[in-house]
Amino acid sequence: MQNKLSDLNNHLFSELERLGDEELTGDELAQEISRAFAVTHIAEQIIANGTLALKAANLAVEIGMDAKVPLLLLES
Repeated sequence: MQNKLSDLNNHLFSELERLGDEELTGDELAQEISRAFAVTHIAEQIIANGTLALKAANLAVEIGMDAKVPLLLLES
């Protein structure tokens, strides 16, 4: 599976739309809120991973290593 950061944006906006569904009530709404927290947590980890990769690439450039920015960061 080849996911991109643009896919993450799509998932986040889809979740936002589901949370805005005014027909959701009670258990359905609680389940969607729980799902939103899970999606948010995973998204935070993906973003943190990308940030770390970018910092590592910047550090490598600063110390004179021939570093390339990971393709993951360029595909968003």
